[in-house]
Amino acid sequence: MNIGIVCYPTFGGSGVVATELGKALAKEGHKIHFITYSQPTRLDFLNENLFYHEVDFRSYPLFEFPPYELALASKMVSVVKNEKLDLLHVHYAIPHASAAYMAKQILKTHGISIPFVTTLHGTDITLVGKDASYEPVVTFSINQSDGVTAVSNHLRSETYASFQITNDIEVIPNFVDLEKFKKQKKEHFKKAICPKDEALVVHTSNFRKVKRVQDVIKVFANLHQEIPSKLLLIGDGPERTRAEAMCRELAISDDVRFLGKLEAVEEVLSVADLFLMPSEKESFGLAALEAMACEVPVISSDAGGLPELNVQGVTGFLSSVGDVEDMTRKSLFVLDKNNLPTFKINALKRAQEFDISKILPLYENYYHKILEKTASKATI
Repeated sequence: MNIGIVCYPTFGGSGVVATELGKALAKEGHKIHFITYSQPTRLDFLNENLFYHEVDFRSYPLFEFPPYELALASKMVSVVKNEKLDLLHVHYAIPHASAAYMAKQILKTHGISIPFVTTLHGTDITLVGKDASYEPVVTFSINQSDGVTAVSNHLRSETYASFQITNDIEVIPNFVDLEKFKKQKKEHFKKAICPKDEALVVHTSNFRKVKRVQDVIKVFANLHQEIPSKLLLIGDGPERTRAEAMCRELAISDDVRFLGKLEAVEEVLSVADLFLMPSEKESFGLAALEAMACEVPVISSDAGGLPELNVQGVTGFLSSVGDVEDMTRKSLFVLDKNNLPTFKINALKRAQEFDISKILPLYENYYHKILEKTASKATI
């Protein structure tokens, strides 16, 4: 197949999933064309099956904000025509699905039919999409998609509950490339961070309020009083400054490191003992899955799709959003040297259920289903 993938080229979950999916499809022999405003972060190589098309959008005095959606639709039209694409797969509803619909209508006037699949990732539905400024467009774009997928059952249910959706939504969960995240023996790295064999706790996020980074720090401060421990925080965002100040107030700064944005998160996760994800909303929890792939148990909130990934008492524990004390108790239980080895084994076993080798065929089969459905409609 010749597939166009549209995504945000950032460290966020939707961009990561879209890029890793494209790379895996290319390895299977499909030709994959990424269409976005800069090269995706995880697109670290190009080969005979991987292509990148940059969306060029310019500022004009008339526009207060550059019209990216129009430039994106125009670029989709160009790539579909010139590269003879079979299908477009857009990740994140806003503005990718509406741009795909516009491109599809333009291409019809050129005698070209192109189906598009929309994958819903989370905040495009749970946060941005519910805004009255965008809701009609989001609803329309989802209903006009030739296929729609969601990354968890929870997100699928929330989409139906929040919008007037007439389209079928198929659940295809997020995935991880276990080969990439296979435990790397970097004991020298662990020794440098934890010279006295302290417990190593990790958190990864975009440091937005919904991720509740302050809860991460509160849980760690409690742990720190009970056992020798260190905290590594991966990522960046608006809450980082407040988090740094909080560490100083709690006098734990010496044992906390802010690492900023990292591409090779697996190098840090490979030496971690515990992963904290106290999010207020989480459609799936890709960062937690990546931790599990590195044999790291997870303490998370029970928000959104997290209970579909993190198995209570097996791969870690779930707590109510904001229940710092409960998260602390459960963290201490997992970190107990008598319990930790079992949780690590269970975390990896769970991650194996989401290996790319198991999820990729679900997408390939779905593409074929959509292509067959649209072809049969065209002949009627």
